[in-house]
Amino acid sequence: QTKTLQAEFEQTRYTRLYDRYDRARGKVVFKKPGMMRWDYAEPNGQVFVSDGKKLLIYQPPEEGEKNGQLIERALEEDQLPSAFSFLIGSGNLEKDFDVRLLEHDDEKFQDGYVLQLVPRKPTPNYEQLVFYVRTLTTGTKRAGIVQRVLIIDSSGNRNRFDFSKIKFNRDVSDKRFNYRPPKGTQRVSP
Repeated sequence: QTKTLQAEFEQTRYTRLYDRYDRARGKVVFKKPGMMRWDYAEPNGQVFVSDGKKLLIYQPPEEGEKNGQLIERALEEDQLPSAFSFLIGSGNLEKDFDVRLLEHDDEKFQDGYVLQLVPRKPTPNYEQLVFYVRTLTTGTKRAGIVQRVLIIDSSGNRNRFDFSKIKFNRDVSDKRFNYRPPKGTQRVSP
């Protein structure tokens, strides 16, 4: 039913090898079929854009560097598009995952559900997804809104996205998913 989704996000990434947490925030927009854009706020400044065919990743220059980098990848080669395929209309939760309801004690989701999704076909991008779904009732209709996504890979790394200020089915131009990096950006082959 959802054609577009816009939200603010807060990302918390845990890297097990270094026992380190990194945090970032920004804005995201999804549009079916297959389009998404993640704009990270400063100081991060990264941009992830998919037009439904390819994924562009802009990394701003690091300290002491003059120019940023632009990486182009196939959609299935990156964690973000594959983990969020259900939001961009290219995935099928029932077909692609074994889904299990988890017991939880997170007070923020007492009126909702926590779902564990394990891919039926192994993927190098993640081992499982955990969706935190808040339920809303308006009149006689009930809906579930995914407010948090936790991505866990085979090394035990965790990438968590918390969404707020969610807006559905607003007008979003396809032009939003065409990205031109700043002048001088170096194109990097993966």
